[in-house]
Amino acid sequence: MPTELRRVERALLSVSDKTGLIDFARALHQLGIALVSTGGTAKALAEAGLPVTDVSDLTGFPEMMDGRVKTLHPKVHGGLLAIRSHPEHQASMIGHGIAPIDLLVVNLYPFEATVAAGKPYDDCIENIDIGGPAMIRAAAKNHNDVAVVVDASDYAAVLGDLGAQKGATTLTLRRKLAQKAYARTAAYDAAISNWFANELGDTAPAYRALGGELAETMRYGENPHQWAAFYRTPGSRPGVSTARQVQGKQLSYNNINDTDAAFECVAEFDPSASAACVIVKHANPCGVATGDSLLQAYERALACDPVSAFGGIVALNRKLDAQAAAKIVEVFTEVIIAPDADEDAIALIAAKKNLRLLLTGGLPDVRAPGLSLRTVSGGFLAQARDNAVVDDMALTVVTRRKPSEAELADLRFAFRVAKHVKSNAIVYVKDGATVGIGAGQMSRVDSSRIAAWKAGEAARAAGLSETLAKGSVVASDAFFPFADGLLAAAEAGATAVIQPGGSMRDDEVIKAADEAGLAMVFTGHRHFRH
Repeated sequence: MPTELRRVERALLSVSDKTGLIDFARALHQLGIALVSTGGTAKALAEAGLPVTDVSDLTGFPEMMDGRVKTLHPKVHGGLLAIRSHPEHQASMIGHGIAPIDLLVVNLYPFEATVAAGKPYDDCIENIDIGGPAMIRAAAKNHNDVAVVVDASDYAAVLGDLGAQKGATTLTLRRKLAQKAYARTAAYDAAISNWFANELGDTAPAYRALGGELAETMRYGENPHQWAAFYRTPGSRPGVSTARQVQGKQLSYNNINDTDAAFECVAEFDPSASAACVIVKHANPCGVATGDSLLQAYERALACDPVSAFGGIVALNRKLDAQAAAKIVEVFTEVIIAPDADEDAIALIAAKKNLRLLLTGGLPDVRAPGLSLRTVSGGFLAQARDNAVVDDMALTVVTRRKPSEAELADLRFAFRVAKHVKSNAIVYVKDGATVGIGAGQMSRVDSSRIAAWKAGEAARAAGLSETLAKGSVVASDAFFPFADGLLAAAEAGATAVIQPGGSMRDDEVIKAADEAGLAMVFTGHRHFRH
């Protein structure tokens, strides 16, 4: 037998998730492999009629301390760690009556699921696995002799190797399994350490661990020469990572990034108050609107920038209906994401086989805390997710003229959208719909002028002679450093302004607003989005 092959004589199985366990164990038994197990796993195997040795019989010690101590024993770890070709290791095994364990099958206590379910502190602590990670790491270290399985999806590969190699595993498979094993324990420990940091209120722990589970490998990243993969992190926040893809081709890297941006923006709008639609292109909203129906909201969002909407992402805050679906599919769209969709809408979209339809089951809580990450050369930046909501902010009127109730509603709408537009961000809104958006410019006045130009272009596309910015309100994601950006908005026809305030030239900007007859409010909160 080639030296890279290792015959499996004995397997230790100890799993929390018993998916596929019985069929896998039965296949091992049929190959003549002895089964050793613990607690509930041993009971499940015995009830299935499989011969199994309890780990207590192997170690000579009973499970104790509510199951906290059962596999932490030399007869388990010696069987996993012993180098089969090492004479001293062999002598130790013989001298201490340690039998080799050639295959370890372990999945860990469901710590992540316990936290996600909002269980009490003590329940989370009890779901921190100790023996499992210790065995996994031991077996993975000794992968030259031992195969370790941490995921039921790998059962078939192991059985395939055992069948093809007459009861042995290959070094290639054992190395792949070892890599996965270490990645799993790393992600598990990351979840635990981050939970502890949150419980302690420690926003900057000395070590920040990250972990995720592969959702899919992608054809490429932002550009064809870049590889890419999509990973899910622990948690239950509805969105792209939790969505069910009803139809359409595989999501691309850019699709996922843009769809997330669209869905986070549309979640700002309470579905019980109004239907809302967000259209995103290159991670920036190009149209946002509310309405009495999704159809009305979509039509109003589309009117803001019908050119940019081509090939964009559409996010909705309510269950997609056939009327809205029929209108959306008239324009080439990459992705539609919504909490749900009725059967008629799904049938209409099915005619567009490449159009992706994602259903999330709900909207994310925009006020929920979270972590935002960005890589830099040699490290990464971590910060709290921007969960500030304009409805929770005390707006301060700083001009002689106060905004009307209608203006105030639009000002809140505009600032809600500006939070999701790349800085420098300027957003014009009228009657609950964006009419011009300026994004990602190096100067705020340029964003203001671009947004005004967009409003004029939208009017021409609609066959109107007057810019849509006339009678609108305008939001700025950060303060106006000079009055020029504000004056550009006034020239475009805006009547009211919402901005954070805080500039050294606030008095100058307020004076310019008063002279232009604008109403202006300060939020005290900035929404930079780089």
